[in-house]
Amino acid sequence: MEFITQVITTITDIVNNYIVPPTFLIVALLGTGLFLTLRLGFIQLKRLKHGIEVTSGKFDDPNEPGDVSHFQALTTALSATVGVGNIAGVAVAIHWGGPGALFWMWMTAFFGMAVKYSEVTLALKYRNIEENVSSNQGVVAGGPMYYIEKGLKEVYPSMAVLWKPLAIFFAMGLMLTSFLTGNAIQANTLADQVESNFGLSPFITGAITATLVGIIIFGGIKRIGRVTSILAPMMALLYIAGALIILAMNFSEVIPAFGTIVKEAFNPTAGVAGTGVGVFLSTLMWGVKRGLFSNEAGQGSAPIAHAAAKTDEPVSEGVVALLEPFIDTILICTITGLVLVSTGVWNAKHPTEMPLTSSDISYLVYSDDGNTSQDAGGNLTTGDAPALIRVVAGEPHYQNGDTRFAWHDVTVDRFFVDEAHTQTFEGVIHAAEGKAVAANGAEWTTLYGMAVETSAPLTAKAFSKNLGRIGEWIVLLCVVLFAISTAISWSYYGDRCANYVFGPAAIVPYKLVFIVFHFIGAVTSLNVIWNFGDVALSLVTIPNLLALILLSGVVWRTTASYFERKPWTRYVEKKES
Repeated sequence: MEFITQVITTITDIVNNYIVPPTFLIVALLGTGLFLTLRLGFIQLKRLKHGIEVTSGKFDDPNEPGDVSHFQALTTALSATVGVGNIAGVAVAIHWGGPGALFWMWMTAFFGMAVKYSEVTLALKYRNIEENVSSNQGVVAGGPMYYIEKGLKEVYPSMAVLWKPLAIFFAMGLMLTSFLTGNAIQANTLADQVESNFGLSPFITGAITATLVGIIIFGGIKRIGRVTSILAPMMALLYIAGALIILAMNFSEVIPAFGTIVKEAFNPTAGVAGTGVGVFLSTLMWGVKRGLFSNEAGQGSAPIAHAAAKTDEPVSEGVVALLEPFIDTILICTITGLVLVSTGVWNAKHPTEMPLTSSDISYLVYSDDGNTSQDAGGNLTTGDAPALIRVVAGEPHYQNGDTRFAWHDVTVDRFFVDEAHTQTFEGVIHAAEGKAVAANGAEWTTLYGMAVETSAPLTAKAFSKNLGRIGEWIVLLCVVLFAISTAISWSYYGDRCANYVFGPAAIVPYKLVFIVFHFIGAVTSLNVIWNFGDVALSLVTIPNLLALILLSGVVWRTTASYFERKPWTRYVEKKES
């Protein structure tokens, strides 16, 4: 696993520094969202009501081409978006970017509604109706690879030689993303939460969930649609109900929490993970990155699920897709963020058990002025562990130039040998060997101290602060449901890409690799998996955004035609006759 971690870290550094710098991705995402919002006349506000009506099923015609209903297409896409990003992603954004990061998640979602509408409308317009495939594989295939190839070729025929390679690049990139963002990160968060609650090895958790995911995804899109249409509403309602109870219990802190979020968005103070994060660009970047991870607007994944909808009107599914960023980020992520900030757990240190071989340990590089160092991706700079860390009366003492012991990228100020924090540790920590040797010769493989949490365990801390053990169980259950439902939805995204590039024969091998990556994600470092997931997202987002801008005229004309013709009225008339 150490070799895999090193490879992933190297690739992440290359992409962040030389191929798609994080600042460029931010400009591209927000810029495209603003452009499409203006081009389509703020469609996310004007047509939200119609999207709700279509989703309700009142206009459904089961005889139209497709594999699943509007509602099932939405729940499949929501199962991929309403996931650990809402529980873990918000916590990660606030941990590194401060509360202000949530504001930029809102902005990503608002403009992302116009992006998601455009993606899905184009996906339906240029989708393929497959022939000679088994019913469990699905009879339709659509997504950015199809509108990049077919749509751009139609509008820009003089450059036709470019579009097929670009479509293949996107499909290959999204396959990689499906292994990581939609799969390994889910498994990682789930395993982290289970280990935090029960001490169960990630190897065991990964093996169990990989098996469960495999059973579901080999049933194809129809089984996925049936499962997600049950799981998505159930898990969202459970999580929202628990969070709203907490906000009601902390009602007096909710308005101040909103104020903190807005103030920190434009004038951030020091972030949790070091003073280097207290910079506007870092707060903006973490909000946009986690917003994109949460609602997926612009990366081109959800259009693949929506392309399976039973309809011959592209816009009718486009307005359904408008609901995704609204539900996912503006509603659910906001609730999570308010819970974290209003309860005060987001920057608090908690009694923590720290196995000295844990992947949650890092060693921070400090600059000459005594502050933590930060890279171009907004991540704190880490290095190799010092040979020895001398600890006197529980306090670590470092030599000049030494990296410093940190838990979730925040240094630990005092070490103890017991869970009750009554006996300080004194001796030497041999970091490379994963042990601490006390002055009397006793050896310890686990130390204790006050440390910060992040990801799903941080959200669990907020829930448990008010609801006790029940709160922890709510978060744990939702993490399990979110992670599994997200993984099974993303497997469909990836197998459509495999089908596009290699043909139907590649679907089964793809699913086998997907299951392997699920297990790898469960047992690999949290930071490494999240960072590489961001890299994979950036690689597929850029070609998709380019296609959306170039095909914005097609979206505008298709939209205008739909609302002039009002084809949904014929569905109502047919049902009434």
